[in-house]
Amino acid sequence: MTTDANTTDDGSGGSLTPPELTDEQILEIADDHFSPENVALVTGAGSGIGRATAVALAANGLTVAGLDIDEDGLEETIATAESLDTDGRVFATPCDLTDDAAVRSAVDAAAQEGTVRYLANIAGMQHIAAIAEFPMEKYDFMQDLMLRAPFYLSQLVIPHVEATDDGVGAIGNMSSVHGHYATRDKPAYITAKHGLTGLTRAIAAEGEGTLRGFSVSVGYVLTPLMVDQIQDTAEERGLSETDVVEDVMLGQARTKEMMTPIEVANLFVFGFSSHAKHLNGGDLLFDGGYTTTYE
Repeated sequence: MTTDANTTDDGSGGSLTPPELTDEQILEIADDHFSPENVALVTGAGSGIGRATAVALAANGLTVAGLDIDEDGLEETIATAESLDTDGRVFATPCDLTDDAAVRSAVDAAAQEGTVRYLANIAGMQHIAAIAEFPMEKYDFMQDLMLRAPFYLSQLVIPHVEATDDGVGAIGNMSSVHGHYATRDKPAYITAKHGLTGLTRAIAAEGEGTLRGFSVSVGYVLTPLMVDQIQDTAEERGLSETDVVEDVMLGQARTKEMMTPIEVANLFVFGFSSHAKHLNGGDLLFDGGYTTTYE
């Protein structure tokens, strides 16, 4: 059975549409480095968690380079930040993350706007299929987008951070509960997320203590990617979309409520802040009990 994505229950009595982003939802932290002369790059900034993170970092005073192939989505992100009158600003850097030249140009554009100190690797996608049937061209694209691009962006951003007077900065990688364990029919996604754990630790190993690497792992979040995933999983397993949400997605969780994009964005705000100076090579696991409990 196919249902309208805006009316499918999220398991907590709500719908699959995230609440409108407001000032009150954003975590704001006093930090000497959270100021307009410092720049954060955010991938996937045209929607979902990337959009929320870009806006939240701008609300904390940073200048934010929003990277996304979706130019219309980036304009909506900028409009959202402007509507909230953020202390910092978001500017659009349209970019195909699988194109090395475009990635280099995006980092160069960010550096023209201030001192690059932060990178949030958030862009991602999902494809539902078993290993035996998984199309290799889709696998290759997902690895390029979700693992190679974060590696290359980190390679380009690290020298900018090292060139600052104090070497302070951070690279945050969007992992997942699927970076901790595996489930059926998501082999490329799981492979990429486990790979990000290694990248995160490698950044920490080379960062001299002031340039930090960390990851963020959450369960299911109310994003366009998640809505598409519900539909794909329902088709793959022969279930209704409601059954996918209640039994497949929230079945293992102890907190029976999906996260919202801004709740995830706030974890990046904290992770980039000086309050997280000992978060280095580690993971912020906010998963409602997915990975630490079972029946």
